[in-house]
Amino acid sequence: MIDIKVPAVGESISEVTLVKWLKQAGAYVERDEVIAELESEKATFEVNAEQAGVLNPIGKEGETLKIGDVVAQIDETAAKPPSSNGAATAAPQKAVAEAKPVPAAQATITANDIKATPLAAAIISDKKIDAGSITPSGVGGKILKHDVLEALAHPGRTPGRELFTRTEKREKMSNLRKTVSRRLVEAKNTTAMLTTFNEVDMSAVMALRTKYKDKFKEKHGVNLGFMSFFTKATCYALQEWPAVNAYIDGEELVYHDYCDISIAVSAPKGLVVPVIRNAESLSMADIEKKVVELATKARDNKLSMEEMQGGTFTITNGGVFGSLMSTPIINIPQSAILGMHKIEERAVVVNGQIVVRPMMYLAVSYDHRIIDGRESVSFLVRIKELLENPDQLLFGKDPVKALLEL
Repeated sequence: MIDIKVPAVGESISEVTLVKWLKQAGAYVERDEVIAELESEKATFEVNAEQAGVLNPIGKEGETLKIGDVVAQIDETAAKPPSSNGAATAAPQKAVAEAKPVPAAQATITANDIKATPLAAAIISDKKIDAGSITPSGVGGKILKHDVLEALAHPGRTPGRELFTRTEKREKMSNLRKTVSRRLVEAKNTTAMLTTFNEVDMSAVMALRTKYKDKFKEKHGVNLGFMSFFTKATCYALQEWPAVNAYIDGEELVYHDYCDISIAVSAPKGLVVPVIRNAESLSMADIEKKVVELATKARDNKLSMEEMQGGTFTITNGGVFGSLMSTPIINIPQSAILGMHKIEERAVVVNGQIVVRPMMYLAVSYDHRIIDGRESVSFLVRIKELLENPDQLLFGKDPVKALLEL
């Protein structure tokens, strides 16, 4: 038997939670195959089989384990079971042979590709009901007349939920969620946090994306999103206002001549903030590729500890969820965070005329102990200027002024 132990995942981490087994007891696993998922207070990570053999799980799902504890054993002397490809392919063929076509008179497919009886489909069409809001009770998920009448009688009710229920559910808070909670409270209690707002006309950025998105995708293999524009603008503004890119360490101020930009990502286990290193030195395509890479890892719970540590400034985008305006909370020990929001067409005055423009509210929350009002407001105004004049993102200033050295 080979012992599989909980690996060390960071200097300050002494215990983890066994989230779930990906392989069952008695299963034959190959070497380096993922067998379990563990969660520390900072990240979720996987445990791999160190040798091929039969798995004997020891830890239980939801159990807290110390670093070095034995989480499983593998019997490397066990013989590999014979392949069962023949049996696997026979079953689908049998299922196909036994499958019977459904007569056309029994069901009609609605516009949303949901099966319904002819009468039910007629009522749905006549009453202009969203078929997706109806709970089907017929065989094979078919919507019946009764289902449609029930939906009409109780509009706004969540499909499939019983009326007047008062059930509750309790579940253990994950290590990651506990860490997020602790850090958010710490940020509120230990910083002199203040927020300043502005708005930006996104017309120029949106026009650039529309004009070049196909060529950009063809050239670089990645979509041209908003994050590259915001990250570029943020890096220029941070270098002009270095206090926004600094933090307090005891009685010292630590300034950075680089921009490690943390991007807030909503992952299955909670909010995580992976870091784009030296974002000030990356091209637009490099930034977009890194955003996709980190966001994908976050959603798949594949982020490493190194990828989530050491950011100097954070960007969060509540606009993807429809937020129009918010006050983002500082990601300590950083001193500031930029909040992006929903782009919404609004009437604005341009050169004395009322016009409709795609506008976005921006917010910068900052630690007033290190960043003064002048710095925070000027920082945000600089981001606004760069986004409304994206040609300046090449030099960080007006090209004509750069030419004339003004």
